[in-house]
Amino acid sequence: MKKTILPLLAVLSLSLPAFAEGDAEAGKKIFRKCAACHTVEPGKRKPGPHLQGIVGRDAGIVEGFKYSKPMINSAITWDAATLAEFLTDPKETVKGTKMSFRGIKDSDDMADLIAYLEGL
Repeated sequence: MKKTILPLLAVLSLSLPAFAEGDAEAGKKIFRKCAACHTVEPGKRKPGPHLQGIVGRDAGIVEGFKYSKPMINSAITWDAATLAEFLTDPKETVKGTKMSFRGIKDSDDMADLIAYLEGL
């Protein structure tokens, strides 16, 4: 699985349109869509893992959270490109992920959300 995902992510990240620098304050509001399942506070339990320090972190490693095998084996390190790819269509990006989110389609919203996540 790792051998397939890494080249795929590399190709997809090259094909993704670059998005403008986002507004972290606006991204905090967009994060409300995520807050039903995620928190920014380590140790606080929600259905999804905490997102504190997500940028630069490998996927599937938050201690105490039971990830799907495809997520654990994805070899993703979260950065702006991989977050944008995943948050656009989680189920397509990591087939078998437990994340049941339709995705963020608006590029400005995506840039804002990523700016917020980068600041955590």
